[in-house]
Amino acid sequence: MTTPSTDFTRAFATPRAMLDLPGGRIAHYRFGEGPAVVAVHGWPLHAATWRKLLPALTRRFTVHLLDLPGTGNTRWNSPAGLRADTEALRGAVEALGLRDYALLAHDSGGVFARQLAADNPSVRALVLAGTEIPGHHPWLLGVYLAAGRIPGGARLLGAAMQVGALRRSPLALGACFGDTRLADGDFDALFVRPLARPEVMEGQADLLRHFDPRAIDGLAAVHARITAPTLCVWGERDPFFPVEKARAMLPQFAGGARLVSVPHAKLFVHEEAPEVFEAEAVPFLAQHLADAPRAEA
Repeated sequence: MTTPSTDFTRAFATPRAMLDLPGGRIAHYRFGEGPAVVAVHGWPLHAATWRKLLPALTRRFTVHLLDLPGTGNTRWNSPAGLRADTEALRGAVEALGLRDYALLAHDSGGVFARQLAADNPSVRALVLAGTEIPGHHPWLLGVYLAAGRIPGGARLLGAAMQVGALRRSPLALGACFGDTRLADGDFDALFVRPLARPEVMEGQADLLRHFDPRAIDGLAAVHARITAPTLCVWGERDPFFPVEKARAMLPQFAGGARLVSVPHAKLFVHEEAPEVFEAEAVPFLAQHLADAPRAEA
């Protein structure tokens, strides 16, 4: 059973360290003890999106979290994008000196994590949730991409999210949560209200401006190079990345993959059903990190 994440939520106000990379400084957070797990957030979130899973994860693992370029407490000077964010993730893992670790990733973070896992024997296991599927281009993502690329579009998106009815609509977080009440409360405080600040929304929109949908189709070849075992945890009602298409991509993974679907959940399955997510992910990670060294303090 998931325990309250209040203490972890407060901990994200101040990073444990800032990692100096060529494009800027990546905010890094670390919790727990044991073999290393790197959790990679999606869009338009930041590292605190994993707060509900931390009570369970930190009993078994050292969990490393990062604010990707344009998000949270990271200070980034270069354009974001699929390739740039992948290299930022790779650089952060190298800066931390991690070996024999697992990756846990959601949404666009799943793209970066898969690129990192390909041809990388240090990655022992991969857990993916609600993330891009080769050959599938969600129409709703196309709306966000178009809005993010027009002048002033990012600020309009940020302002619209502050209106409750709009925030919970099927064009916004109603597409991410089966229970739209979860778009309020601490989620609203952590992720939505900050979008009202132009500099925050501009940072989040940077990924939209440099997002190349054609790169998603190349993920099938990436999957063929991932030898780590993969677990996919998916919301059955995810309108962005339909569960049946996610299930169809499983044979592409060289190291094998299986999928667990979560009834009633949508894109933000780890936010919406953390107890189900941890019941599947924790044993999977423990199995494949059983002989991995404990992370150094």
